[in-house]
Amino acid sequence: MKFPILGTRSVDLLTGLMRGHAVTTSARRTPPAHRRRGFDLRATALFFVLLAVVVCALGFAVHTMAGAVERRPAWVFVLVVVGVAGSVGLRRRWHVARAARRAAAALDEAAREAAARLEAESEAEAEAETEAETEAEAEAEAEAEAEAEVLAIPRPRPAAEATVDVDYDALTPDEFEEAIAALCARDGCTAVDVVGGAGDLGADVVAVAPDGCRVVIQCKQYGDSHRVGSQDLQRFGGTCFTVHEADVAVLVTTSDFTAPALEYADRCGIVCVDRETLRTWTDGTGARPWEAPLAEWTAG
Repeated sequence: MKFPILGTRSVDLLTGLMRGHAVTTSARRTPPAHRRRGFDLRATALFFVLLAVVVCALGFAVHTMAGAVERRPAWVFVLVVVGVAGSVGLRRRWHVARAARRAAAALDEAAREAAARLEAESEAEAEAETEAETEAEAEAEAEAEAEAEVLAIPRPRPAAEATVDVDYDALTPDEFEEAIAALCARDGCTAVDVVGGAGDLGADVVAVAPDGCRVVIQCKQYGDSHRVGSQDLQRFGGTCFTVHEADVAVLVTTSDFTAPALEYADRCGIVCVDRETLRTWTDGTGARPWEAPLAEWTAG
Protein backbone atom coordinates (compact mmCIF):
# COMPACT_ATOMS: atom_id res chain seq x y z
CA MET A 1 0.00 0.00 0.00
CA LYS A 2 1.20 3.37 -0.84
CA PHE A 3 0.67 6.31 1.49
CA PRO A 4 0.83 9.93 0.64
CA ILE A 5 3.82 11.84 1.72
CA LEU A 6 3.63 12.19 5.50
CA GLY A 7 5.94 13.20 8.21
CA THR A 8 8.09 10.73 10.11
CA ARG A 9 5.92 10.89 13.26
CA SER A 10 2.72 10.30 11.24
CA VAL A 11 4.29 7.26 9.54
CA ASP A 12 5.29 5.73 12.88
CA LEU A 13 1.79 6.27 14.24
CA LEU A 14 0.12 4.59 11.29
CA THR A 15 2.57 1.70 11.40
CA GLY A 16 1.82 1.09 15.05
CA LEU A 17 -1.93 1.09 14.46
CA MET A 18 -1.58 -1.39 11.66
CA ARG A 19 0.47 -3.74 13.84
CA GLY A 20 -1.98 -3.40 16.73
CA HIS A 21 0.47 -1.87 19.11
CA ALA A 22 -0.52 0.77 21.61
CA VAL A 23 0.88 4.06 20.74
CA THR A 24 1.69 6.59 23.40
CA THR A 25 2.26 10.22 22.69
CA SER A 26 3.85 12.74 24.96
CA ALA A 27 1.69 15.76 25.76
CA ARG A 28 3.01 19.05 27.01
CA ARG A 29 1.68 20.12 30.39
CA THR A 30 0.64 23.73 30.60
CA PRO A 31 1.01 25.25 34.06
CA PRO A 32 -2.13 27.01 35.37
CA ALA A 33 -2.27 30.72 34.91
CA HIS A 34 -3.00 31.45 38.59
CA ARG A 35 -1.47 28.79 40.76
CA ARG A 36 -2.29 29.03 44.46
CA ARG A 37 0.42 28.50 47.01
CA GLY A 38 0.15 25.42 49.14
CA PHE A 39 -0.29 25.36 52.90
CA ASP A 40 2.95 26.13 54.80
CA LEU A 41 2.86 24.79 58.36
CA ARG A 42 6.13 26.42 59.39
CA ALA A 43 5.02 29.94 58.36
CA THR A 44 1.66 29.53 60.09
CA ALA A 45 3.30 28.40 63.34
CA LEU A 46 5.75 31.32 63.26
CA PHE A 47 2.87 33.78 62.78
CA PHE A 48 0.96 32.48 65.80
CA VAL A 49 4.11 32.54 67.94
CA LEU A 50 4.72 36.21 67.14
CA LEU A 51 1.07 37.02 67.80
CA ALA A 52 1.29 35.33 71.20
CA VAL A 53 4.42 37.32 72.08
CA VAL A 54 2.71 40.61 71.18
CA VAL A 55 -0.40 39.72 73.22
CA CYS A 56 1.74 38.78 76.22
CA ALA A 57 3.68 42.03 75.99
CA LEU A 58 0.49 44.08 75.85
CA GLY A 59 -0.98 42.15 78.79
CA PHE A 60 2.18 42.70 80.83
CA ALA A 61 2.11 46.42 80.05
CA VAL A 62 -1.55 46.71 81.06
CA HIS A 63 -0.92 44.75 84.26
CA THR A 64 2.05 46.98 85.13
CA MET A 65 0.06 50.16 84.52
CA ALA A 66 -2.83 48.85 86.64
CA GLY A 67 -0.44 48.11 89.50
CA ALA A 68 1.08 51.59 89.22
CA VAL A 69 -2.38 53.15 89.34
CA GLU A 70 -3.22 51.20 92.47
CA ARG A 71 0.04 52.09 94.21
CA ARG A 72 0.47 55.73 93.05
CA PRO A 73 -2.72 57.29 91.65
CA ALA A 74 -1.21 60.81 91.80
CA TRP A 75 1.34 59.93 89.13
CA VAL A 76 -1.46 58.80 86.87
CA PHE A 77 -3.18 62.15 87.31
CA VAL A 78 0.08 63.94 86.53
CA LEU A 79 0.60 61.85 83.41
CA VAL A 80 -2.95 62.53 82.28
CA VAL A 81 -2.50 66.27 82.83
CA VAL A 82 0.81 66.25 80.97
CA GLY A 83 -0.73 64.32 78.10
CA VAL A 84 -3.70 66.68 77.87
CA ALA A 85 -1.41 69.71 78.01
CA GLY A 86 0.83 68.22 75.35
CA SER A 87 -2.11 67.48 73.08
CA VAL A 88 -3.47 71.00 73.58
CA GLY A 89 -0.04 72.47 72.86
CA LEU A 90 0.35 70.39 69.75
CA ARG A 91 -3.12 71.43 68.60
CA ARG A 92 -2.36 75.11 69.20
CA ARG A 93 0.96 74.79 67.42
CA TRP A 94 -0.80 73.15 64.51
CA HIS A 95 -3.35 75.99 64.42
CA VAL A 96 -0.57 78.59 64.63
CA ALA A 97 1.38 76.92 61.84
CA ARG A 98 -1.73 76.77 59.67
CA ALA A 99 -2.48 80.44 60.38
CA ALA A 100 1.13 81.34 59.58
CA ARG A 101 0.92 79.47 56.28
CA ARG A 102 -2.32 81.27 55.43
CA ALA A 103 -0.81 84.64 56.36
CA ALA A 104 2.31 83.92 54.30
CA ALA A 105 0.16 82.94 51.32
CA ALA A 106 -1.94 86.10 51.70
CA LEU A 107 1.18 88.28 51.96
CA ASP A 108 2.71 86.61 48.93
CA GLU A 109 -0.47 87.16 46.91
CA ALA A 110 -0.67 90.80 48.05
CA ALA A 111 2.99 91.33 47.14
CA ARG A 112 2.41 89.88 43.69
CA GLU A 113 -0.65 92.07 43.14
CA ALA A 114 1.25 95.16 44.33
CA ALA A 115 4.19 94.35 42.06
CA ALA A 116 1.86 93.85 39.10
CA ARG A 117 0.07 97.12 39.90
CA LEU A 118 3.35 99.02 40.21
CA GLU A 119 4.62 97.53 36.96
CA ALA A 120 1.41 98.50 35.18
CA GLU A 121 1.59 102.04 36.61
CA SER A 122 5.25 102.40 35.61
CA GLU A 123 4.47 101.20 32.08
CA ALA A 124 1.56 103.64 31.86
CA GLU A 125 3.76 106.51 33.11
CA ALA A 126 6.49 105.59 30.62
CA GLU A 127 3.97 105.51 27.78
CA ALA A 128 2.52 108.86 28.89
CA GLU A 129 6.00 110.41 29.07
CA THR A 130 6.85 109.03 25.64
CA GLU A 131 3.63 110.41 24.18
CA ALA A 132 4.24 113.79 25.85
CA GLU A 133 7.80 113.93 24.51
CA THR A 134 6.58 112.97 21.04
CA GLU A 135 3.90 115.67 21.13
CA ALA A 136 6.39 118.25 22.42
CA GLU A 137 8.86 117.36 19.66
CA ALA A 138 6.11 117.56 17.06
CA GLU A 139 5.00 120.96 18.37
CA ALA A 140 8.59 122.22 18.45
CA GLU A 141 9.15 121.05 14.87
CA ALA A 142 5.90 122.68 13.76
CA GLU A 143 6.87 125.97 15.46
CA ALA A 144 10.35 125.84 13.94
CA GLU A 145 8.90 125.23 10.48
CA ALA A 146 6.42 128.07 10.95
CA GLU A 147 9.20 130.44 12.07
CA ALA A 148 11.36 129.37 9.14
CA GLU A 149 8.50 130.07 6.74
CA VAL A 150 7.92 133.48 8.31
CA LEU A 151 11.61 134.35 8.09
CA ALA A 152 11.87 133.16 4.52
CA ILE A 153 9.04 135.41 3.31
CA PRO A 154 9.98 139.12 3.49
CA ARG A 155 7.23 141.41 4.61
CA PRO A 156 6.01 143.91 2.00
CA ARG A 157 7.34 147.45 2.21
CA PRO A 158 5.31 150.61 1.75
CA ALA A 159 5.28 151.90 -1.81
CA ALA A 160 6.81 155.20 -0.79
CA GLU A 161 9.89 153.48 0.58
CA ALA A 162 10.58 151.69 -2.70
CA THR A 163 11.80 154.94 -4.25
CA VAL A 164 14.59 155.54 -1.72
CA ASP A 165 17.97 156.01 -3.37
CA VAL A 166 21.03 156.79 -1.28
CA ASP A 167 24.56 157.36 -2.54
CA TYR A 168 26.51 155.59 0.21
CA ASP A 169 29.85 156.29 -1.49
CA ALA A 170 29.35 160.02 -0.95
CA LEU A 171 28.90 159.63 2.80
CA THR A 172 31.58 159.80 5.45
CA PRO A 173 32.16 156.72 7.61
CA ASP A 174 30.17 158.26 10.47
CA GLU A 175 27.34 159.23 8.11
CA PHE A 176 27.36 155.69 6.68
CA GLU A 177 26.84 154.26 10.17
CA GLU A 178 24.02 156.77 10.76
CA ALA A 179 22.39 155.71 7.48
CA ILE A 180 22.48 152.02 8.47
CA ALA A 181 20.99 152.90 11.86
CA ALA A 182 18.23 154.84 10.06
CA LEU A 183 17.44 151.76 7.95
CA CYS A 184 17.07 149.67 11.13
CA ALA A 185 14.76 152.24 12.71
CA ARG A 186 12.72 152.50 9.50
CA ASP A 187 12.16 148.73 9.42
CA GLY A 188 10.79 148.50 12.96
CA CYS A 189 13.86 148.09 15.16
CA THR A 190 13.89 149.70 18.60
CA ALA A 191 16.69 150.84 20.89
CA VAL A 192 18.77 151.72 17.82
CA ASP A 193 22.14 153.14 18.83
CA VAL A 194 25.28 154.11 16.91
CA VAL A 195 28.26 153.00 18.99
CA GLY A 196 31.02 153.10 16.37
CA GLY A 197 34.33 154.79 17.05
CA ALA A 198 37.51 154.08 18.94
CA GLY A 199 37.15 151.09 21.23
CA ASP A 200 33.85 149.93 19.73
CA LEU A 201 35.15 146.31 19.62
CA GLY A 202 33.67 145.72 16.19
CA ALA A 203 30.14 147.01 16.83
CA ASP A 204 29.01 150.16 14.95
CA VAL A 205 25.22 149.86 15.30
CA VAL A 206 23.18 147.92 17.85
CA ALA A 207 19.41 147.52 17.79
CA VAL A 208 16.55 145.28 18.86
CA ALA A 209 14.63 143.69 15.98
CA PRO A 210 10.80 143.54 15.96
CA ASP A 211 10.94 139.89 17.04
CA GLY A 212 13.10 140.79 20.09
CA CYS A 213 16.47 139.63 18.72
CA ARG A 214 19.55 141.71 19.51
CA VAL A 215 21.16 142.86 16.25
CA VAL A 216 24.83 143.91 16.14
CA ILE A 217 26.05 145.52 12.88
CA GLN A 218 29.56 146.42 11.73
CA CYS A 219 29.83 148.88 8.84
CA LYS A 220 32.68 148.71 6.25
CA GLN A 221 32.59 151.60 3.75
CA TYR A 222 35.05 150.25 1.17
CA GLY A 223 35.50 150.96 -2.51
CA ASP A 224 34.80 148.46 -5.26
CA SER A 225 38.47 147.46 -5.43
CA HIS A 226 38.71 146.83 -1.69
CA ARG A 227 36.75 143.73 -0.76
CA VAL A 228 36.09 142.60 2.81
CA GLY A 229 38.47 139.75 3.68
CA SER A 230 38.40 136.90 6.14
CA GLN A 231 40.49 138.85 8.67
CA ASP A 232 37.77 141.51 8.92
CA LEU A 233 35.20 138.77 9.49
CA GLN A 234 37.39 137.05 12.08
CA ARG A 235 37.86 140.24 14.08
CA PHE A 236 34.13 140.90 14.04
CA GLY A 237 33.26 137.28 14.78
CA GLY A 238 35.51 137.27 17.83
CA THR A 239 33.47 139.98 19.60
CA CYS A 240 29.95 140.13 18.16
CA PHE A 241 28.64 137.10 20.03
CA THR A 242 30.85 136.89 23.11
CA VAL A 243 31.24 140.61 23.92
CA HIS A 244 28.13 142.23 22.41
CA GLU A 245 25.87 139.18 22.97
CA ALA A 246 24.39 139.37 19.48
CA ASP A 247 21.50 137.18 18.41
CA VAL A 248 22.05 138.30 14.81
CA ALA A 249 25.49 139.54 13.68
CA VAL A 250 25.57 141.57 10.42
CA LEU A 251 28.51 142.99 8.46
CA VAL A 252 27.42 145.66 5.92
CA THR A 253 29.78 146.94 3.22
CA THR A 254 29.60 149.13 0.13
CA SER A 255 31.96 146.68 -1.58
CA ASP A 256 31.99 142.87 -1.78
CA PHE A 257 33.37 139.84 0.16
CA THR A 258 36.15 137.42 -0.66
CA ALA A 259 35.41 133.71 -0.86
CA PRO A 260 37.29 132.89 2.40
CA ALA A 261 35.33 135.65 4.14
CA LEU A 262 32.01 134.22 2.99
CA GLU A 263 33.10 130.75 4.05
CA TYR A 264 34.04 131.99 7.51
CA ALA A 265 30.77 133.92 7.81
CA ASP A 266 28.75 130.88 6.83
CA ARG A 267 30.59 128.76 9.40
CA CYS A 268 30.16 131.30 12.22
CA GLY A 269 26.62 132.45 11.41
CA ILE A 270 27.39 136.04 10.38
CA VAL A 271 25.09 137.73 7.84
CA CYS A 272 27.05 139.39 5.02
CA VAL A 273 25.42 142.38 3.22
CA ASP A 274 27.31 143.48 0.09
CA ARG A 275 26.64 146.51 -2.16
CA GLU A 276 23.83 144.89 -4.18
CA THR A 277 22.11 143.45 -1.11
CA LEU A 278 22.40 146.83 0.64
CA ARG A 279 20.72 148.47 -2.35
CA THR A 280 17.75 146.07 -2.26
CA TRP A 281 17.47 146.53 1.51
CA THR A 282 17.48 150.29 1.06
CA ASP A 283 14.87 150.50 -1.71
CA GLY A 284 12.59 147.94 -0.06
CA THR A 285 12.82 145.18 -2.68
CA GLY A 286 14.98 142.89 -0.53
CA ALA A 287 14.66 141.32 2.87
CA ARG A 288 15.96 142.74 6.10
CA PRO A 289 19.21 141.18 7.35
CA TRP A 290 17.62 139.78 10.51
CA GLU A 291 14.75 138.18 8.57
CA ALA A 292 16.24 136.45 5.52
CA PRO A 293 17.89 133.00 5.75
CA LEU A 294 21.65 133.10 6.28
CA ALA A 295 22.40 131.16 3.08
CA GLU A 296 20.61 133.78 0.98
CA TRP A 297 22.82 136.60 2.31
CA THR A 298 26.12 134.75 2.13
CA ALA A 299 25.28 133.57 -1.39
CA GLY A 300 24.72 137.18 -2.43
